[in-house]
Amino acid sequence: MPELAEKPRFTRFPVVSLAAEYLVMGHLMRRNVLAYKAPPNNEGYDLICIHPNPKKKVHPIRVQVKSRMATDCDRGFPVSAKTFKSFDYLVIAFLNVGFYFDKAKRNACRTGASEPEFYTFPRAFIRKHHDTSSSWEKVITRGLRIEEYKNGDGFEQIARALHVPYPEKKIHTT
Repeated sequence: MPELAEKPRFTRFPVVSLAAEYLVMGHLMRRNVLAYKAPPNNEGYDLICIHPNPKKKVHPIRVQVKSRMATDCDRGFPVSAKTFKSFDYLVIAFLNVGFYFDKAKRNACRTGASEPEFYTFPRAFIRKHHDTSSSWEKVITRGLRIEEYKNGDGFEQIARALHVPYPEKKIHTT
């Protein structure tokens, strides 16, 4: 009888996925953007961002957060075209928890752990790089020039869209 190949299992870690949303919220709030979590399973976006000054009349920004746990992931993430009108920006959090796909390194998962990376993409970028060639609608970032969307530079896009100035200490002279 032929030996059956090991079937890859889809692994879910809801706490790790939720952590991505809170990490993004923290980075936005560090930049003085008020960020609130949408209700669980809200379709199309995960965070609402607003100006910290309630007197400013600026439309809220809807942010969808996607995460990939594995350091050795394909640098892609699923996103459905039907959600495009539901978000203004999509933040992909590459959490870099460790190696999960490379069989030679999988047993030493933690050796692949590194700092998370965040990329903030406007909806137009997602639409342009959206791949529908398979049953999983996806955006693959590997091979794209995306440094301008990384970490603080990416979060800055949301702050600019909300007209939130950079938090600076005012020096009073007398």
